[in-house]
Amino acid sequence: MIAFAIFFSATSFKPLRKDKKGVGAKSPKDAKVLFDGTRQMLDDNWTYWEGPRFAGQLPIKWEIRNNPVGKGTVVNSNDATAAGGKYGTADIVTKKKYKDFRLHVEFLIEKEGGNSGVYLQNRYEIQVLDGDTTKHGMAAVINETPSPYYAYNGIGKWNAYDIQFRAARFEDGELSEKAMVTVYFNGKKVHSNVVINQVWGGANSGIDGGNDGGKGITDTPGGLKLQAEGHDVLYKNIWIKELNLTSADTDF
Repeated sequence: MIAFAIFFSATSFKPLRKDKKGVGAKSPKDAKVLFDGTRQMLDDNWTYWEGPRFAGQLPIKWEIRNNPVGKGTVVNSNDATAAGGKYGTADIVTKKKYKDFRLHVEFLIEKEGGNSGVYLQNRYEIQVLDGDTTKHGMAAVINETPSPYYAYNGIGKWNAYDIQFRAARFEDGELSEKAMVTVYFNGKKVHSNVVINQVWGGANSGIDGGNDGGKGITDTPGGLKLQAEGHDVLYKNIWIKELNLTSADTDF
C-alpha cells in the first residue's frame, strides 16, 4: 500500500504551467488584451500620440485588413501621414499608462526595409526593422544592444516579442534606478536584464526624447506605443499584464 501511494502521488503531480511565448501565445486570464484585430478594440484602447511632430487626426487611420497568412484581421501601421519615414506624426499609443509589465506583441513586415517600433512607456524602443543587424536594427533595445537578427522569421511571416519591463525608479524626484528589460524574440531569449540608459531619437521619438539629449528621464507615465514610419508593418495579438517588480530583475 505504501509503494502504491507513493507511485500514485508521483504520477498525479501536475507541474506549474510555463509562461507561453512566441507567435500565437494566448493572453493569460489576468492580462489585458490591447488589440485583437478589430476596429473596436483599436478605437477603445488606442489613440494617436500627440508629440511635437503630430500631424494626424482622429479617428486613427491605421487600416484594419485581413491577415495575409492566417485567419482573422490585423492592423497596418502604414498611416499616410507618416509617408517618407516621418515618425512621430501618426504613431499610436495606448490610452492607459503602464509602469511594470509583461507584454506580448506580434508583427509582420510585408516588404524589404519595413520599419516600425514597439515603445515601452512611450520611451524605450524595441526596434522593428527588416534588413538591419546593427544596434539600430531588428529586435535591438535600440542603440543599447546588438540586433538578435538570427531569431527573425523574415518578411511575410509573423514574429513575436515577449517582453518583461521594469520602469525607472525615482526617489525625491530624482532618478535612482534606470529602466530594465528582458526580451524573447520568437520564443528565444535575446536580451536579459538590459539596463536602458536613455530615450533615443529626439523629441519626436517619445516621452523625454527631448530632455537632455534623451538622458533626462522623468517619472511621467507613458503607454505602449507603436510607430508609424510609412511602411507596411502589420500588428496583431497584443496583450499586457501589469506587474509590480520590486527588485531590479526582469528575467522570466
